[in-house]
Amino acid sequence: MTFFFKHALSALAASLALIPASAALAQAGAPIPLAAARADAHALHNMMLGATRAGNQASSRIVAVGAYGYIILSDDGGASYRQAEQVPVDFTLTSVAFADSEQGWAAGHGGAILHTSDGGRHWTLQRSDTTVDQPLFSIWFANANEGWAAGLWSLLLHTRDGGQHWEQVKLPTAPGQKRGDLNLLHLFPGADGALYVAAEQGVLYRSTDQGQHWEGIATGSRASLWSGVATASGALVVGGLGGKILRSDDGGQHWQNVASPTSGSITSLRTEGSKVIGSSLSGALIVSDDDGRSWRVAAMARDALTTLELQDGRADRPLAYGKGGQARLEARAGN
Repeated sequence: MTFFFKHALSALAASLALIPASAALAQAGAPIPLAAARADAHALHNMMLGATRAGNQASSRIVAVGAYGYIILSDDGGASYRQAEQVPVDFTLTSVAFADSEQGWAAGHGGAILHTSDGGRHWTLQRSDTTVDQPLFSIWFANANEGWAAGLWSLLLHTRDGGQHWEQVKLPTAPGQKRGDLNLLHLFPGADGALYVAAEQGVLYRSTDQGQHWEGIATGSRASLWSGVATASGALVVGGLGGKILRSDDGGQHWQNVASPTSGSITSLRTEGSKVIGSSLSGALIVSDDDGRSWRVAAMARDALTTLELQDGRADRPLAYGKGGQARLEARAGN
C-alpha cells in the first residue's frame, strides 16, 4: 500500500476493510475479476472520494463516486440522492469529471475509467488494467473529446477521442527527484490553457501547450499535494498532507507558504471568485475570502471529509462528503 493511502486511511480511522478486495488482489498479482456494482439502498451512506457537477448550469446534477463502485446522483442540491442504475465495476472509484450535463467520466482502482453519456445514470467501461496495483486518483476533461487521468507511479493517461483510446504520457523527472515515479494525485486546469498535476513530495507538474510538453515544479515543500485550484485571478492554490497550503501568483514559478487553520490533510479545493473552499481529514471545512491568502474554519463535521462540491457553483453552499456519504456540517460561531 502506498504512502498516500496509508496516511489517508489511518486519518479516516478506516481499515483495509473499507477498500474492496480489488487492492489486495492486485498487490498479490492476481487479475481482479470485473463485476458490476450492486444496487444498494444504503449506497449514499458509503465513503465518497470524488464529487462534481454535471454541467455548469445553476441547477446542475451532483455526481459523487466512491467505495464499491457506488455512484450517487442528486438533482436537488444534495437534499436527496439516488444510485446510478448501471456501473460496470464494484471496486473503489476515486474521481469524477463532466464535460457537460451528459458526458462524464470516473476513474479509480484497477486503472478503471468509466464513461456516461446520460448524466451519470448509466456507465460503461472504457479502460482497466487489473493485473497491476496502479489505481487512478484523478480525472479531468477539457471538453467532450480531450481528457486526462493520473495515478500511481506517475501514471498519466491522455485521450483525444472522448476516452475510446488512452495513451500513456511519460513525465520528466522533477527537480530534486532521482526518478520520475511520483504518485500523481490531482489534475486541475490553470489560466490560459495551462494544466497542472499535483503530486507527492511537494511537486507540481505543468503543461502550457495542452499537454504536449510537461515540466516538474518544486514548490519548496515536501508535503504530498492532494488537491489544487486556479482562482478567478489566476492564482494557484494547492493543499495536502498535514493541512499544508501553498499559493502562487505567477503560474507556479514562486510559492508562498500560507498559514493553515487545520492540521488535517486537505482532500479537496473548490473556488468561486475570490473565495476558496477546502475539505480536510480533520473534519474541518476551511474557507479563504481573499484568493487563498488567509484561511478560517467555517464549519466542522463529525468525521473526516474526503471531498466536496459547491451547490449551484456557489461558495456559500458547499456539499462535503466523507466515509458515510454526505457529511452534516455545523457552522462555527462567527461564520
